[in-house]
Amino acid sequence: MPEPAPRGILLVDKSGGMTSHDVVARARRALGTRKIGHAGTLDPMATGLLVLGVGAATRLLTYIVGLDKTYEATIRLGVTTDSDDADGAETARAHPDAVAAVTRDRIDAGVRELTGEIDQVPSRVSAIKVGGKRAYDLARAGQEVELKARRVTVARFDVVAVRPAELDQGGAAVDVDVVVDCTSGTYIRALARDLGADLGVGGHLTALRRTRIGPFAVADAVVEIEPGASLLSDAAVATAVLGSFDVTADEARDLRHGKRLAGAAHRLSAETPAAVDPEGRLVGIVGRRGDDVKSLINMAEDA
Repeated sequence: MPEPAPRGILLVDKSGGMTSHDVVARARRALGTRKIGHAGTLDPMATGLLVLGVGAATRLLTYIVGLDKTYEATIRLGVTTDSDDADGAETARAHPDAVAAVTRDRIDAGVRELTGEIDQVPSRVSAIKVGGKRAYDLARAGQEVELKARRVTVARFDVVAVRPAELDQGGAAVDVDVVVDCTSGTYIRALARDLGADLGVGGHLTALRRTRIGPFAVADAVVEIEPGASLLSDAAVATAVLGSFDVTADEARDLRHGKRLAGAAHRLSAETPAAVDPEGRLVGIVGRRGDDVKSLINMAEDA
């Protein structure tokens, strides 16, 4: 009999200079399957946690992509780029006197203004679609891109260190190391841009590392994707993200056949938990339908 197709979640610590698509391509070669996707991109400059879904577990990615995230970053104050990060072209440098006036107290005050619920305009080179095209494609084609502000939540914006930065061709700048906890859809590049703008010197991102997505940490990720890499089970991942709903073998069969579990809604401890059978296998994702429980996503036993 042929080997069963790989199925599960793989945590990868992406290296700098690679695209998220590069990581997916490597995983496809190593694991011998085309059915691999990721839960949220990282820019080539960025490093850190990338969550890959393999096989049938790709169906869980929609529940992972929207989880809160943690980043470690370095913001350079005093220099502006057209992409709000170090991959872009420099567009302006602040006068050294203006940079010298950026004290730690002013930085802390600026950070506080960008903490909590804020309306953030994404970077013009983001992947957001405008008229069916990616904003970064429009920007690179020389078109003016105007993106609408979006409400995001920055739960933590901690300044870890502040130090002078060395610039080519002279000039002055300040590097600020930060840690950010935020909702999905928050652009750390935009935080760097807005902090610099608020302080009157401009700013951009010089380093970015994602260390957490929901309950998943980069400390548990692999750097190199090897053939036969150990995957997190889809049942364990779905339970960690959504909560669990234990079902009997008969109930598991009914759910897989599209039947509702009559009168079982009172057993739900979460809105859309993971239904897990007595052998610990993921049956699917379920939800309430009146007093009943209905399958929202089914996972085949041998997928």
